[in-house]
Amino acid sequence: MTRAGIVTVVGKPNAGKSTFLNRVVGQKLSIVSPKPQSTRDRIVGIVSDAHSQIVLFDTPGLLEPRYALQRAMRRAALEALHDADVIVYLADATEGPAPSLVVAARLESPPAPDVVTVYNKSDRIDHEREAELAATTPGARFISALEGRGVDDLLRDLRSRLPESPFLYDPEDVSTQTLRFFATELVRECALEQLEEEVPYSLACEIEEFRETGSPVYIRAVLYVERESQKRILIGNRGTRVREIGKCARGKIESLVGGAVYLDLWVKVLPNWRKNSRALQRFGYRLPEENAP
Repeated sequence: MTRAGIVTVVGKPNAGKSTFLNRVVGQKLSIVSPKPQSTRDRIVGIVSDAHSQIVLFDTPGLLEPRYALQRAMRRAALEALHDADVIVYLADATEGPAPSLVVAARLESPPAPDVVTVYNKSDRIDHEREAELAATTPGARFISALEGRGVDDLLRDLRSRLPESPFLYDPEDVSTQTLRFFATELVRECALEQLEEEVPYSLACEIEEFRETGSPVYIRAVLYVERESQKRILIGNRGTRVREIGKCARGKIESLVGGAVYLDLWVKVLPNWRKNSRALQRFGYRLPEENAP
């Protein structure tokens, strides 16, 4: 009998969840950025071998929501916890002992699935510090998602915890999400790489048109910000910054689709979109019910 199931990866912003997903899947699926809150929705990665299939959920960082977008991000993380067969609670080893998942996620009770506490970035701490963390968090594992240290051992443990089941997806699949979705994320990632601290939180991307029938693939994408001043920053002097963003994104999308891409990139203002439920729905985010956590 094969094993298959969902492994949800949760943790605070910048714990390295996206780097972990990309390492395990073996290719770039999730945005990696030093700027927190870059992952805003559930990202799905699929890893299969002869006897098991892990469906990995990368989730938005656990935080106290202050506006509608962050409430939608929290909803995505909590729903992924609910769907899990196994939970990987990823913590930054450089920040000291991690609080329990119940505390970090503000849960009313411990989740039913197995929770594996994993300290990431162990390459940045010495053996003495690792021993201290191991003593305060019995059973914790230590990995470096960036370097790969400890990841294979962790995967063996996770596979053993999965329920006996037929595979949930074709073994050749690496994700359930579309090229259009990943193109949107890659444009936003390239923009994040170019921007200072203020603008990234106000940045959204929407693909208005995605034509795969011809060559090159035609993509019309719009980067949205909340204020005219942010638009000027994003465009840059005589359009230099938005051209660099477009060049970067085109290269990454061409690697993704395996062919030439014509990227038609625009910048527009959508005031206060992070706090507007209609705008959030337009960008694919789902807000929790008023009485939901």
